[in-house]
Amino acid sequence: MTSPPVSGAFGVLEATRSAISFKTSCAMDFSAGISNQEDASQWKKWRTSLNANSPSSGILREIEASLPTLSSPEYYIEPCFDELVIRELMDPGYCSQVSDFTVGRCGYGSVRFIGETDVRWLDLDNIVKFHRHEVVVYEDESVKPVVGQGLNKIAEVTLVLKLTSLDVGEWRNGSILEKLRQSTEKQGAHFISFDPANGEWKFLVPHFSRFGLSDDDEEDIMTDDAAAVQEPEMDGDEQLSDIDEEAQLDHSGSLLSHSLPAHLGLDPVKMNEMRMLMFRDEEKEEDDFSDIRTHQKSSFSKEYVRPPLQNSTRISHKSSPLTLRKTPLALLEYNHGSFNSTSPGAILMAQQIKSTPHKKLKTEGFKLDLKRETPVTGKSSNFIVDAGLVMGRSFGIAWGPNGTLIHAGAPVGCDGSQKVLSSVINLEKIAIDKVVRDENNKVREELVDFSFDSLLNLHKGINHETKEVDFGSFKLKLQKPVSNRVELSEICRNYADIIQKQLEVPNISSSSRSVLMHQVLVWELIRVLFSERENGGQLKSSDVDNEEDMMQDVKEAAPEVDPEALPLIRRAEFSYWLQESVGGYVQNDISSLDETNYLQHIFLLLTWRQLDAAVELAVSKGDVRLACLLAQAGGSVVNRSDVAQQLNLWKDNGLDFRFIEKDRIRLYELLAGNIHGALHDLELDWKRFLGLLMWYKLEPDASLPYVFRTYQHLLDNGRAPSPVPVYVDEALVEEDISWRTKERFDISYYLMLLHANDGNQSGFLQNMFSAFSSTHDPLDYHMIWHQRAVLEAIGAISSEDLHVLDMSFVSQLLCLGQFHWAIYVVLHMHYNKDFPYLQANLIREILFKYCESWSSQESQRQFIEDLGVPVAWLHEALAVYYNYHGNLSKALENFLECAHWQKAHTIFITSVAHTLFLSGKNSEIWRLATLMEDHKSEIENWDLGGGVYISFYFLRSTFLEDMTALASLESKNVACRNFISQLNESLAVWGSRLPVDARVAYSKMAEEMCSMLLSDLGDGSTRDAQLSCFNTVSSAPIPEELRSSHLQDAASLFTCFLSEIAT
Repeated sequence: MTSPPVSGAFGVLEATRSAISFKTSCAMDFSAGISNQEDASQWKKWRTSLNANSPSSGILREIEASLPTLSSPEYYIEPCFDELVIRELMDPGYCSQVSDFTVGRCGYGSVRFIGETDVRWLDLDNIVKFHRHEVVVYEDESVKPVVGQGLNKIAEVTLVLKLTSLDVGEWRNGSILEKLRQSTEKQGAHFISFDPANGEWKFLVPHFSRFGLSDDDEEDIMTDDAAAVQEPEMDGDEQLSDIDEEAQLDHSGSLLSHSLPAHLGLDPVKMNEMRMLMFRDEEKEEDDFSDIRTHQKSSFSKEYVRPPLQNSTRISHKSSPLTLRKTPLALLEYNHGSFNSTSPGAILMAQQIKSTPHKKLKTEGFKLDLKRETPVTGKSSNFIVDAGLVMGRSFGIAWGPNGTLIHAGAPVGCDGSQKVLSSVINLEKIAIDKVVRDENNKVREELVDFSFDSLLNLHKGINHETKEVDFGSFKLKLQKPVSNRVELSEICRNYADIIQKQLEVPNISSSSRSVLMHQVLVWELIRVLFSERENGGQLKSSDVDNEEDMMQDVKEAAPEVDPEALPLIRRAEFSYWLQESVGGYVQNDISSLDETNYLQHIFLLLTWRQLDAAVELAVSKGDVRLACLLAQAGGSVVNRSDVAQQLNLWKDNGLDFRFIEKDRIRLYELLAGNIHGALHDLELDWKRFLGLLMWYKLEPDASLPYVFRTYQHLLDNGRAPSPVPVYVDEALVEEDISWRTKERFDISYYLMLLHANDGNQSGFLQNMFSAFSSTHDPLDYHMIWHQRAVLEAIGAISSEDLHVLDMSFVSQLLCLGQFHWAIYVVLHMHYNKDFPYLQANLIREILFKYCESWSSQESQRQFIEDLGVPVAWLHEALAVYYNYHGNLSKALENFLECAHWQKAHTIFITSVAHTLFLSGKNSEIWRLATLMEDHKSEIENWDLGGGVYISFYFLRSTFLEDMTALASLESKNVACRNFISQLNESLAVWGSRLPVDARVAYSKMAEEMCSMLLSDLGDGSTRDAQLSCFNTVSSAPIPEELRSSHLQDAASLFTCFLSEIAT
């Protein structure tokens, strides 16, 4: 009997199972123990054999669509996806009741959901998240199902903890085990086990939110900050510790553990009693220090905050446990802060014991009576007594590396109402690297390359002339770029190309992008104003499209250009540059206009000098007469005078201008050349005003110097907008800046003045090459330095008083780790006879201060050597560095290389020679000693230092070779006596500077010489000579036991001598 047909999807499914049953026989053996690898292999073969258009393929797609989603490569599930598909095919509905479903992340842990779980359509990427020592399920509470549904159910959690060897020792004592058990119970879970071998911590949870280690638990257990399990999302702010929020307290809670008495080793209790007797009028400490606590906590306002753990009270990311130094130390706890002006870090002057737990601190210190006057200021004060003043001004202010400022004053950005503890030292970092940071405040390597390496390599490629200058016994090759105005066009375009590449870097802030675009225009302006053509010193024409008519005529003309046309060509190029500069402003203004007000639109087009577009717009609106006037705008002066005369006639005849649109009158005034009348109720930026002045006010053939001087005259009389820098013009800075005229203008304006004055700087170079002339970052000098260098190379400027610019750029390079380029910039500083050693001192200071960095980078070291810096200076810096860090053998080698013979000799005697001698490295001692022997005239006490080793090896070789010079016992005795005397005198001169090992080496040398001397006592020598040898040995610096043995031998010899006399 045949079965009845089944319709619908179930029928298709049954038919599919029947058709492929022979292909899935391997899948039926899961219960028989077939491995997952075999199942996966069979599944792949079966899946490949399916026809994409077959019904079975559609069923497969439906099953796969219902599977849970998990895209992160670090995560995994059990059963795997292929196994879920196979089981769903063979057992429909399997995915709705998966037994012991497991989700895990490699290196972090896993979660096994007890019982049967419906895994269909689960978005595991957003549901289950593993972090360092914690797991989160359903982080978004709004989508969390009720307990028992979805994944919000009972589960076994396994977290992988990274432990140090110290933690393993604590586990053996039961410390970690107990802490983990307490942490588990505190979160409402049930502790199962902990395996210290692999760090797996298992516990059972009834339902889900967030489970793991809290900050306090993690700090107690001292988990290791292994890089393999660090969070990818963590940034610098997450690594801040909350030391300020958990300051230490003593048991009474009324005394500062970091107060001045404790710091000076006095009894805080007795000092507190004395304070109460001397300063009775006390205000409540809450009033004095509420602002302080608020400010200290504000340092962590940007810290990443996570929701609390299950049944936990406070959680935040921490990177590593606080490492405490040994007591007593004045500056113990260090919190680096976030290095910005609003959240400074602090160094707390505290004395702590490592085993002392953190307690709550009552912020109370020494206060001054408000009724008294301080002896320093003569004014009433409510501040804490300055610890620096009390301790004799032992600490005031200091600069750390890379622009770090350490001070005991009020932090930057705080108001005057805040009271600052005298025991708090603020650490703040100057933001000197803004130019290489993106909008997320992250340093980008591409920006470092384009802002410094690429630009400086371009500068290095310009022709240079060198000048050798003597600095003592050394020579430096001071450099100066040299070019001409014919090559200037290519140089400016190369600089602009690098900036264009920098603009292509993603995630650049909008303010940085605006400044960079402005720099492109500045380089183009330098090319326009100062470049020349190859033919007879004529201008190089620009290759840009859409030039003015005159520019097009120039490009189509023959290479030979009439010299009289050169000013007009330069004017045309400048006109095009001006249009490019103001185009963005005009387009923004046009976009905000009402489409019906075409007259304002036309006026804005005229400020951009888009005459064709203005005429077309007027014609499209049916205003043909206005279009005819616009077509003649900026042309003949006669046309302007005609329009001006017509306006005057209307005024003289009493024409009521109320019946003419205000914007039309504005256009007429502009066409008449009356730009102030056209702008009487409008405010334009200075570049558009300069354009109106040149295009519609002055004659069409007016030279650029005349245009610039006219604008300067109007500016001095207050009739022209101030040429403010681009970041003010475009409102790139949020804070209000008070701009005083004749102090800080845009660098473009200074370039125009430089061109108008024909190289006469008139004292404005200092302002021209300040950071504020082109950027709102007062510490960014990288582009201005290049612009100054190029202008000097072509002879446009000449100044020897811009050392502030050079030093500022050097400081910027040093803070960014570009030490080799900093030395390169120093070599380009002008030589000043009043300060002849300026360059040498700067280079030596850089080499000494940053020795560890440049010496570890072979490319930087080679670059410095290629610059002609004396190699002896590099070795001297390395010698001081190795000497400071205790690597005395390398320090000795470098002192020898830089010919510091006295320092090398001191290290050789006090630290190196005896070590080599006791190690049997006699050839190395001989090499070092003979190197210094050639310069012994420059070494103090050479005979009692390195000369001792020279004498020893020479004397020993003489004894061993049995030279005729020491054939007799008397001559050998004299030589040994002289050497032993040299040893004793050396010990007396060097004294305590010789360590014990050096004295041992001296003793062994004396012992060897004595042994060789006494070994030659024979029948051929007289008794007097033999006794004299023992007398020599008795004065040698040898051990007392050996000395006693030699005395016994001497006594025996003397007895024999007496016996011989008696017989």
